[in-house]
Amino acid sequence: MVEKIITLENVSLVDFLGPDNQNIRQLAAAFPGSKIISRGNEIKIQGQTPVIARINEILSSLIEHYHQFGQITDRTVAQYLASADDEMEERQIAMTSPADVIVFGAKGGVIKAKTPNQQKLVDAVMRNDLVFALGPAGTGKTYISVALAVRALKNKEVKKIIISRPVVEAGESLGFLPGDMKEKVDPYLRPIYDALEDMIPAEKLKFYQENKIIEIAPLAYMRGRTLNNAFVLLDEAQNTTPSQLKMFLTRMGPTAKVMVNGDRSQIDLPTKQKSGLMQALDILKDVRGIGFVEMSADDVVRHRLVKEIVVAYDRHDVQEQRDQANRPVREARPYRSSNPAQAPDPARHPDARPENDGMSNLPVNHEQQL
Repeated sequence: MVEKIITLENVSLVDFLGPDNQNIRQLAAAFPGSKIISRGNEIKIQGQTPVIARINEILSSLIEHYHQFGQITDRTVAQYLASADDEMEERQIAMTSPADVIVFGAKGGVIKAKTPNQQKLVDAVMRNDLVFALGPAGTGKTYISVALAVRALKNKEVKKIIISRPVVEAGESLGFLPGDMKEKVDPYLRPIYDALEDMIPAEKLKFYQENKIIEIAPLAYMRGRTLNNAFVLLDEAQNTTPSQLKMFLTRMGPTAKVMVNGDRSQIDLPTKQKSGLMQALDILKDVRGIGFVEMSADDVVRHRLVKEIVVAYDRHDVQEQRDQANRPVREARPYRSSNPAQAPDPARHPDARPENDGMSNLPVNHEQQL
């Protein structure tokens, strides 16, 4: 075990160490295999050499922060701990990971593209600032997108992540769900929370959310904002209206990276409402600088049955379209009425003729008419 002593000079111990040395205790809790002891204006560190080096870097950053702002809080310590973790992970990735790894998960797992189209999506995001990813359920659109956002944040390519979804009712009214608005909306955003929890340790994720470094919000909350220096993801975009998607796309700031994900086969909008995603794909297809990636059933990475389900539904949809195309068109039948008074005027409807009611061949008594 190695020991190092750091001497605090021109520092108010109360402002730097915090009440009852809470800042030092918070730092020590982050490195359970080492000891950090504060005595007077000295801080003694005991542990393995690599750990002592990391603690020394963090303390040096905290001292610099104190001289600039005059105080250290528990939130300041948490921020520098998170930053140190990110830098450490970046060094590990650079030394040990193959080029195709997107990011390491919270438990050390490797997150990378598993199919050719998923790799196309990764490449498209590298080349373009706006990318549309289309495909059926289970193809990894959301998961890969969140992984790319986390990588951009850890690599300091962006300062924040903003993830949104349209809140569209699918058979159940929001008004009948329990809780306040956040509790009503959170179930719609659960897949995004699940992906983030796979990639970021719980405490760090909580810190990111509390400090608005990662925002997860319904699409309606995007109105009026300029999304700059951020990785922005719109998921389930097939359930946006044309005006909603236009609003979202026009929020894009000059240093933003934007992804729009959707599934043509799962539109939950009212029958007569046009999907904003379908309209956008037609309008923007020739705009340079926008990437489009189509995923298929071959990219499904869930249970093997999911792929078979997607294929079966696609086959059914194709057959239904053929049946509608081959269905004979019924010709309009001429108007017939048993009541002469309701028969149409031949002058206005030349094709409609009143049927013979048996009276037309009778002689007419002109005196009775007069």
